[in-house]
Parts: sequence; C-alpha cells; structure tokens
Amino acid sequence: MTIEHRLATRAARVIELGLERLRPVLRALDQPQDAMPVVLVTGTNGKGSTSALLASMVRAAGYRVGTFSSPSLGAAHEQITIDGAAIGREGLDRILDDIDQADPEPRLSPFEALTAAAYVAFARAEVDLAVVEVGMGGARDATNVVTTPTLSVLTNVELDHQQWLGETRAAIAQEKAGVMRARRPAICGWLEPDAQAVIRAAALFLAVPLTVASDVITDLDGTGPPLAAQEVTFSTPQRSYRLQLPLAGRHQRYNLALATLAAEQLATDGFTRLDANAIARGAASVHWPARLESFILGDSRVVLDGAHNPASARALANTLESVSYDLLFGTLADKDAAGMLAHLAPRAERVVLTRPDTPRTWDPETIRNADKSLTSATLISEPSQALDHLLDNAAPGTTIVATGSIAFVGQLRAHLHTLTQTVEVAGGSRAR
Repeated sequence: MTIEHRLATRAARVIELGLERLRPVLRALDQPQDAMPVVLVTGTNGKGSTSALLASMVRAAGYRVGTFSSPSLGAAHEQITIDGAAIGREGLDRILDDIDQADPEPRLSPFEALTAAAYVAFARAEVDLAVVEVGMGGARDATNVVTTPTLSVLTNVELDHQQWLGETRAAIAQEKAGVMRARRPAICGWLEPDAQAVIRAAALFLAVPLTVASDVITDLDGTGPPLAAQEVTFSTPQRSYRLQLPLAGRHQRYNLALATLAAEQLATDGFTRLDANAIARGAASVHWPARLESFILGDSRVVLDGAHNPASARALANTLESVSYDLLFGTLADKDAAGMLAHLAPRAERVVLTRPDTPRTWDPETIRNADKSLTSATLISEPSQALDHLLDNAAPGTTIVATGSIAFVGQLRAHLHTLTQTVEVAGGSRAR
C-alpha cells in the first residue's frame, strides 16, 4: 500500500477545521509539537515560498531545521523535510504506524495525520527549529496545535477558501490571526487596509509585538529577466540588503523581504548565527519547485506555477507582462477559475483547458461556454496529453505557462521528468 493510499483510507470527511481530533493523538505521542521552537507561516499566497526562504536561511546559519509544506506537489513524504531532505517513504511509514496506534478508530483526516507525522519527525530528529506552513486559515488549522510558536508569520490575505474561512478579507484575516500567541512576536506582510486593521487589533488584544512589513521595508526593488533568477535590494530597520534570489517573479521579492524580517527576529530570539551572511547564503540557495519553474525542451520553454486563486494569477500575469505565451490551465472545483483566467487568458496566444487528475476537478467546458473570450480555447481532458499537444504544435521559442493549482502543476512536473532528464539551474530546470 502506498503512503498516499494509506492516508486516503483514513477518516473520510469533507474539510472540517478544528484541533479537537488532533490534540488527544498528540498527547498519546508525547506532545511532539512542543518539543522544539516552531515558526508558523500562514497567508493566502506566498506562505510556501516564504517558509522555504526562511528555512534555507536557518539552514545556512548551521541550524538543524524541519519544514512542513502543503498542499502536496508530489509524494506525501516530500512535504516533510529535515535539513532540506525529505524524510522518505519508509520514515513516514514508520511514523504513521505510531499514529495508527494513537488513533486506532481512526478519527484523524489525511491532513491531520500528516501534520502529526511532521511534528513527530521533527521531535525525533531533534531539529533546532521547525518552519511549518499552515494548511488553511490559521486558528482552526491542524498545524496550529503548537502551544506557543516562537514566531508567527502572515504573508497576505486575499479571498480564497471563503466557504471555510469567511466571505470577506476581514473575516479571513481574523481566522489567520489565530496563529498569533500572547506576547510572542509576529510579522505580517503587505495587507489591504481591512485585513491589516484586523491583524493590528488582534495583536493589540494579545499584547503581540507585531512587525508590519509595509511599515518597515523600504527601497524594495529587483533586477533580472522575468523568468529567471534576480537580484533583490531592500532595507530593514537593521540594515540594507542586496540578495541573489533563484526564484523568479516580482512577488518573490516581497516573500524574500518578509522571510528576512523573520530571520532577523529569530536572531534576536536566540538564533544568533542567523546573521546577514546566513540570510544571503540562504536566499541564494533556496529551492522551491513549481513556482515559475522553467523546463527547456528543445526550442520551447515550459513554465510551471502554482497560482491557485485570482490574486496569485494576477501576480503571475504581472510577471508575464513582457512575455508571449501559450496557457495550459487546470484547477479544482472549489477554485475561482473564471477569476484566474480573467488575468491570464486575454494575453495568451493559445489557451488549452484540461482536468487535473483528482476527484475535486473542475469542469472546463462549463467555464468555456460561460465566457465568450474563451470560445477559441481547446479542451483536452488529460493533462499530459494537453501539454504534449502544445509542445507538438509549438513554434520555435514558444513559452508554455501551465498553472491553476499545486496538484495540477505537480502532475505536469512528473510528466516533464519523463520527457527528459533535467539538471537544476537558477530559476528552473534545463534539459541535459
């Protein structure tokens, strides 16, 4: 039985936020979530990139760091890493055996079980710090079972997952504010006024020392081609930085500045080796796949990006403003497909709509029929066949942008690796 099947056979339920199912299981496992300092990173977009950047900086400083990311880009065991290396299928299997004993019914959902496994893995590896990406929201997300996070980070607040988190940015911000703890530091990124007011009020109520990036980051800028590595400059209240960043896209500059503020805060809280040199080395060595990740196949470039809501699609479109591209799009049924396509489809030379291989897939034909601007879009149900169709009909120098959800680009990424052996390069992957 694969780990993915093993997780899927656990308690089947619609998404149900809350910590009450996970707490007794973690008690039976000796409270692994409180065995090490934890940074919780929440937000609508950018939390994965910010987590990866911060973890890379901590590692560069010589500390042992565990990371937990979601949703899955590929295999479940790859979501849990220690010092940049996935814990492996066998390692996750052994931990899941222990979780099964602590949760024999079982009551935990697949995500809750994986969250418990991450905290167990970090505790057993005796990491110096765990950087944990929140799955959905904050207050009621399984990752938030930590008693007292060392630091809480909130990247931004946009409209996404409204059926679970609330219909307005303010309501979603209130949910995400739940990762903060009384008198423990927190950092938030660039927020709209309604969301920022909620975060500031929550911080005031909890006596949280809150740093708002938009208040303290100055002179943020970057140089480099739109789909390649870039040099980013900015200043914090402590110092000015000029950092090399392998991740493409203007939005990654904001994630880098936010991760830097988090690293500076950790340095004041006892991680003294996390200095400017470690921050620079960590930024330059970060690896975060499927975020404007390029694969070169012959004369064509395939760009994978995990944009999964209108705000992230807008950020992707801004990056592509000087790039001619074909669009391959697939997403999940609960996503605002029309809102995302409104940013990406108008400038595309060709549009192909497809269905991710998941039970929660969307109906591309319904979207095409509802939007007159998409009447010329091609429908190809199977994602890898859709990509092959674009590649087979591509003119020399064509850029194909594939996006819509993390799960979708993860499937395409696996297919791309079957098409060619690749080696990693700054800003993406290149055929041998």
